[in-house]
This record gives sequence, structure tokens and C-alpha cells, in this order.
Amino acid sequence: MKFLAEWQQPKRVLEIGCFTGYSALAWYEGTASTQAEIITLELDPKMIAASRKTFDKYKLNNRVSLMEGPAQDSIEKLSCQFDIIFVDANKEGYEGYLKQILDKKLLSPNGFIMCDNVFARGMTISTEANPSLPDKVRPYWTENGKALRSFNTFCKNDSRIGSVLLPLYDGVTLIKWKVGQQTYVRFN
Repeated sequence: MKFLAEWQQPKRVLEIGCFTGYSALAWYEGTASTQAEIITLELDPKMIAASRKTFDKYKLNNRVSLMEGPAQDSIEKLSCQFDIIFVDANKEGYEGYLKQILDKKLLSPNGFIMCDNVFARGMTISTEANPSLPDKVRPYWTENGKALRSFNTFCKNDSRIGSVLLPLYDGVTLIKWKVGQQTYVRFN
């Protein structure tokens, strides 16, 4: 993440799913030269508290803002464009978040979206793809696999975007506008 931020030189980063705040820390460190604004979204009160502790501990509050509540509601409130959008939240929400982002044109013309865990422990391929997955978590990852299979299909079929699925750990999808699909820049 830090590498990608240093390479992209973003002015704004959107993170959907903050967890404990350490990914925001990576974006913060990777954008030291651009002093990018980082907006992170989180629903879970325990993760919000953990993130705020991380932000305080590493003094991130000067550039990191946390929006609390359902991601789809927070996305609806946004109007500026982002050079990097990182999605690592509830897996059944990925497709809806991407549609919102694209429809609202929140991705800058040369920006990219990075979606984590798109293999869902192998369950996007088949519910039998990971025989060593413990029974305790199998139903959770099976449902995630179904949602992410639909998401991956959406990415492949949406004519506005180009995407690549990288086999890094549990899968990462990178998404960008296709040439000619994003021809203007907002100045908010």
C-alpha cells in the first residue's frame, strides 16, 4: 500500500473499511510527500475506537478523517474525487460500493481502486476450492465467495472500467477507468 501511494502521488485517498487504522497509517506514510487527505469509513464501534487509538498514537489526525456509519451512506455524502480508493470491508458490499463510486465519478481520471480479499479463501472459485478451510468459518467464507464472484464478474463486464485480479495472498483487484470513460476533473 505504501509503495502504491508513493508511486501514485495521490491528493486524496478513500478507504472503505478502516478496521484498526493500520491501513490508514500505511496510506499516511505513503503520502508524506503529497500530504494527501485520507478519508476512511467504518461501521463497527469497536473498530472505530481501535482506529481512533491508532490515529492518536501515530498522530495521524491532521490528514486522516474517519466517517462513522454504513459505507453506502458515507459514500453518498462524498463529492470530491480520489486518486486511490481502497476497499477492504464487508465483502457483500463490494459490488454496491464500486457501482456508487463509478456512478458518482468519485475516482479521479488517473486514479485506481484496490479491492482486497477477492479470492475469499478460494471460495470465489468454488465452494469446494478450499478443503482445508475450517468448518467454523466455512459458511462465512462461502457467502463471501458468492458475493465476490458476483463482484469479479461485474468488474469484468462493466464497460466503463478495466480491472486486473492479482494473486496476492487472498486476491487483490485493481480497477481503473477505461480510456475515454473519465474525461473531466472536479475541483472540489
